Order: sequence, then structure tokens, then C-alpha cells
Amino acid sequence: MNRLYYLIIVLLTLISCDHNTVFDQYNSVNKLGWHKDSVQVFSLPVMDTLKSHHIYFNLRNTNLYPYSNLFLISTLDYPNGKKQIDTLEYQMAMPNGEWLGVGGSVKENKLWFQESFKFKEKGNYQISVSQAMRSNGSENGVLYLKGITNIGLQIEVEETP
Repeated sequence: MNRLYYLIIVLLTLISCDHNTVFDQYNSVNKLGWHKDSVQVFSLPVMDTLKSHHIYFNLRNTNLYPYSNLFLISTLDYPNGKKQIDTLEYQMAMPNGEWLGVGGSVKENKLWFQESFKFKEKGNYQISVSQAMRSNGSENGVLYLKGITNIGLQIEVEETP
């Protein structure tokens, strides 16, 4: 009976794997929160230059997260040394305060970063992200962004019709 149970678990795991995902990595955040100077870095393997990819930031938050939105600064480093820096804003909660994302006490949010992106240059890319939150009326950034537990990066090959 134990072998049958084990076999079923293994088969379900294999079936549930997303075959379009080519990169999926999470970084944990300090227990105090995501420090404003803590840059999360994701070094990518050499990617297929002929296919388009969707790139997402995956973020896990608890009820301790005090805001309804999130500002991030992203940097995409190309193999040739070029840098693309963006300021991004994401909605984290509905106007009524209900969290977006899926899960129970920890919500997971899949946030679009790049859609139909082509890794045109052969070589290693690097994507970095840091939080850029500010409290109303304050010029200084939030030192520790509470309620964020993990920051991830996921890359999927775009399906062709």
C-alpha cells in the first residue's frame, strides 16, 4: 500500500510540473523585512535566443504587509554590459483591503515584469530587484518593508499557437 501511495504522489508531481517554465528561483527576506538596500539578484543561465519569454516577479507576503501597492526598482543586465532600469508599481490589495494573490496566511503574487521578451544576445543575463516603498509624506524609503517573506523570479517560454 505504501508503494502505491508513493507512486501516486510521484506521478502527480510529474504531471503538475509546468513544462513552459525554464527558470524559477526564490530568495528569502530578512525576518525584520525587506531592507531598502537589499538587492535581490537572479543570475540566469544561457537562454534560448530564438523564443519569446514571459518574465515574472513572484512575491510572497503575509498580513503584516502594510500597503495596498508595491514599488520595485528592477535592473536587467545584458551580456554586453547594457543595463535596463525600470520603476515598477504593482497592486497588492483590493480597495476593500482584501489581498490579491493566492494562498492562505501567506499570499503568493505572480507579477508581470516582461511580456514576450527575447534574449537576443547569447550569454548570461542578470535580473536584480529592490523595494522602493515610501510612507506618505516621507522622502526617505521604508527601511524594512514588513510582511514580505520571499522574492522570486520565474521565466516561461511563450507558447506559440
